Amino acid sequence: MNTPEAIERIVKEYHSMIKRIALSHESNPHLVEELVQEIYLAIWKALPTFRGEASLRTFVARIATNRSVTHLAKNLNIPPSVELDEQIPAFSAGPESQAIANDRKAALVFAIRSLPLPYREAAMLALEGMTPREISDVLGITTNAVSIRLSRAKDLLRKYLGENL
Repeated sequence: MNTPEAIERIVKEYHSMIKRIALSHESNPHLVEELVQEIYLAIWKALPTFRGEASLRTFVARIATNRSVTHLAKNLNIPPSVELDEQIPAFSAGPESQAIANDRKAALVFAIRSLPLPYREAAMLALEGMTPREISDVLGITTNAVSIRLSRAKDLLRKYLGENL
């Protein structure tokens, strides 16, 4: 796999997924950007070892998740200094609808961040549209373990957010 073209493809196709995985582990916007750069560096270094046994998406997600966990472990003793502030435009034109959508998103981000790390990882990858099999490849666990983690994550999110999940 030619590295410059592969990196260009990865940035084009998977940047949003990489950033969301980083955001699920880090709340400081400046550190998120650093983490994303660390992830790209790790992908660049690992690309020559990519054998195509899994999809490129799974390969990238696994590296992003592993690098994020390493980052999280390294920075465990540093308290978060800034809350995540993401703007997602509402599909309706009214500011009230946008405020409601932002509140719901903030509640979901907070709830996901409140999950224990194993459940958070599985939930974030599922939200990326990955199948349990792909998630098991990324996390290095069985598909059954992924299903259990997703089920428990969903139960906890229901408790955090109410039954409207």
